[in-house]
Amino acid sequence: MKRKKELTKAEEQIMHAIWKVERGFAKDILEQLNDPKPAYNTVLTVIRVLVQKGFVKFDTFGKSNQYYPTISKEDYSAQQLKTLKQNYFNDSNAQLLSFFVKENGIDINELDDIIQLIKKEEENE
Repeated sequence: MKRKKELTKAEEQIMHAIWKVERGFAKDILEQLNDPKPAYNTVLTVIRVLVQKGFVKFDTFGKSNQYYPTISKEDYSAQQLKTLKQNYFNDSNAQLLSFFVKENGIDINELDDIIQLIKKEEENE
């Protein structure tokens, strides 16, 4: 089944709950959602769509389904960031970073801290 790249806001909200529980039944997923919580049937409907889109699979136990993600939160985030970079920043890391720095008021000291974190990550790979 081909996975669609993007989720609606409602689907993304449910996916965040599924990522939190890792494996869970609809009631477990519903418990992870912020108030005001959607109706149980609404959650089931959105989960069904996520299954159709290929983001979620399930195992059946009696009359209940236990749901789990087919993509990690990190992989989905990377996919979304790549799409954002391609669509809005000419696929340029420099343009994306420049925009991020400007919009978030990051100063030179914070940039140095970020560079040090990146260097540590590269050393650990």
